[in-house]
Amino acid sequence: MNNRISEKFSQLISKKEKALITFITAGDPDLETTAELVLTLEKAGADVIELGVPYSDPLADGPIIQQASQRALKSGTNLKKILQLVSRLRQTTQVPIILMTYYNPLIRYGLERVARDAAGAGVDGFIVPDLPVEESEEFHTFLAGNGLYLIPLVAPTSGPDRIANITGNAEGFVYCVSLTGVTGIRDKVPDDLQGFMETVRRYTGAPLAVGFGVSTAQQVAVISQHCDAVIVGSALVKNIGEKGKSPDLTESVYKLVRSLKEPLKSESYDGRVSVSGR
Repeated sequence: MNNRISEKFSQLISKKEKALITFITAGDPDLETTAELVLTLEKAGADVIELGVPYSDPLADGPIIQQASQRALKSGTNLKKILQLVSRLRQTTQVPIILMTYYNPLIRYGLERVARDAAGAGVDGFIVPDLPVEESEEFHTFLAGNGLYLIPLVAPTSGPDRIANITGNAEGFVYCVSLTGVTGIRDKVPDDLQGFMETVRRYTGAPLAVGFGVSTAQQVAVISQHCDAVIVGSALVKNIGEKGKSPDLTESVYKLVRSLKEPLKSESYDGRVSVSGR
């Protein structure tokens, strides 16, 4: 079975486009709104959608996503309900969906069980910020057995040897954290981004996606010169937090995502990326 993430990157390469990957917290403000937002994100141009699994101690997240997690937990959202949501969404959309979660909820659910249930629901992969590559083999094995990807993360603080270790068998894409610290909106693109991306590019042929701090179309345009995909999260989550369940929420999200996707159209690839799995 082909993974939707790889299929999407293949389609984009053929169209000379780069990918927009969007993040929202599942269950913020509630799961029904999340379902509507996923369809809105896809319609507006999102190529891959990350659904954050709310967690009470999100160490890698800044205040915006922390607050979204608290709202989602308050609404009763958990991993099981998110899988049920994805299963319902698969009746109307085939957009690639990735769950971004900390390791603790996976352990509590059961690694083998969550891989099986996620595949059955229609999830395409997982991002687990607090799971180091040295401890990921067991979960990766369960995911691979069900056709799912474990998306690797690298940061500017990762040395060449560690980047090579993390990305050597990358699947789907490599999540390149553009700066140190937690998630959140930033005013400018990091000065050393080009050098960082050139370093990562030396060790993998997988698509490179840059995230953390991206919030405007202008930033997307600059960042996309150095990568194959741009990830936007906090700007969307902030918008959702401000709008809540107001009638103009979906329109507001649609306009923002549409503006973010525009700079990524008709981009030229240099032919170095691969979309195959392991």
